[in-house]
Amino acid sequence: MDPIDTGSGSILKQPKAVWATAGASVVAFMGIGLVDPILPSIAQGLDATAGQVSLLFTSYFLITALAMLVTGFVSSRIGGRRTLLLGLALVVVFAGLSGTSGSVGELVGFRAGWGLGNALFVSTALAVIVGAAAGGGAAAILLYESALGLGMACGPLLGALLGDASWRYPFFGTAALMAVGFLCITAFLKEQPRPARKTSLLDPLKALGHGGLASTAISAFFYNYTFFTVLAFTPFVLDMSPYRSGAVFFAWGVLLAVFSVIVAPRLQKRFGSLTVLGGSLVLLAADVLVLGHGSHTTAVVCTVLSGALIGVNNTVYTELALGVSDAPRPVASAGYNFVRWFAAAAAPYFAPKIAEWSDVRMPFTVAAVTAVLGALVVLVRRRALTAEAEELQPRHATEDGVGVFAN
Repeated sequence: MDPIDTGSGSILKQPKAVWATAGASVVAFMGIGLVDPILPSIAQGLDATAGQVSLLFTSYFLITALAMLVTGFVSSRIGGRRTLLLGLALVVVFAGLSGTSGSVGELVGFRAGWGLGNALFVSTALAVIVGAAAGGGAAAILLYESALGLGMACGPLLGALLGDASWRYPFFGTAALMAVGFLCITAFLKEQPRPARKTSLLDPLKALGHGGLASTAISAFFYNYTFFTVLAFTPFVLDMSPYRSGAVFFAWGVLLAVFSVIVAPRLQKRFGSLTVLGGSLVLLAADVLVLGHGSHTTAVVCTVLSGALIGVNNTVYTELALGVSDAPRPVASAGYNFVRWFAAAAAPYFAPKIAEWSDVRMPFTVAAVTAVLGALVVLVRRRALTAEAEELQPRHATEDGVGVFAN
C-alpha cells in the first residue's frame, strides 16, 4: 500500500480549501523553527544572553498554551474560517513587529502576540482539515502532520537564508508569507458549520478528566520538554553560522516529515501505537544523552537523527489525543495542547539556566530523563490509553479479535 494511501484514497486528492489551510499551516509551523539558526545572531544583535534569547520560545508557547482554553470558545462562536483569519492577521502583525524590535524585551513581547495568533490558527486548522479532508480522519491527520513536518523543515532554512543578511529579515519574510496564507484562506475556504453546542472556556479542562486523555497529555508534556530542549538550546551548543545551523535543522525537519507521515503509520500497523511510542521515547532519550555528552560532530548527527524520533512521536501523540476519549476532537485537542505546550515554554527557559548552574551537558541529561518519564507514563497508563481506542492495537491483533489500527 502507498504510504500516503489511507485505504480510501490518497491524501493528495483534497479540496482547494484543505490545501489552502494546509499551506498556511506549513508557514505557521515554519514560525516555530524559524529562529533556530539565528538565535546566536539575535543575541549578538540585541546584546542579549542565550537565556534571554531563549525566552522567544518561552513567551511564544506560554501564550499558546493559555490560548488553548480560548480557541474553541472563539471558533464555536465566530466560526472556523473567521478564527483562522483572525489568527493569521495576528501573526502577520506580530511577526512584522518582531522584525522592528529594538530590544530583546520587545522581541519577547511580540513573540507572545505571535503565539496567540498561532494558537488560534493552528488549533482551528486541524479541526478544519479533519472536517473538510477527503479520506476521513486518518488522511486529515497525515496531511496535518505533513504540513507540520514541511514547516519545521523549511523554517530553519528560511531563517538561515534570510538571517544571513540580517536577523530581522526572517520575521518580515514570515509576515509576508502569512499574508499570502490569509488571502488563500479568504479565497478558497468557505465558512465551516458551527457546532450545535458552543464550547465553554472550561470544556478543555473538563475533557482532561478522562484518564486516557490526561495520560496522553502528561506523557506529551514530558516529551515536549525533551523536544524543545533540542529545538531551543542545541543551536547554542552547535555554535554554527546561520547557514550551517539552518542546514542541520533542515535535515532534522526532513527526517521529522518523512518519519511522521511515512514511517510512523507503518510502524503503528506492525507493532501498535503504544509500543511504537514507548520505544521511540526511549530511543529519543538515548539520542539526546549522546548529543549532550559527545563531540561536536556527534552532536550534529544526533540533532539530525532526533528529527526521525520526534516525527514518529508527533504522529502517535496527535492520534492518541484525538481518539482516546469521547470528547469532541477540537475540545480534546485543546485540553491536550493546553498541558503539553507548558513544557514547550519551560524547556527553553530552564535549559540555559541549568547550563549556567552546572555545565552545557546537564540540560540534555535532564531532557533524556523527561523522555524516559514520558515512556513510563505510556507503560503505566497503557490500559487507560487503550480503553476506548481499539484502533491503537497492532494489525496482527485482529487474528485474536482484538482490533486493528485503522490508518
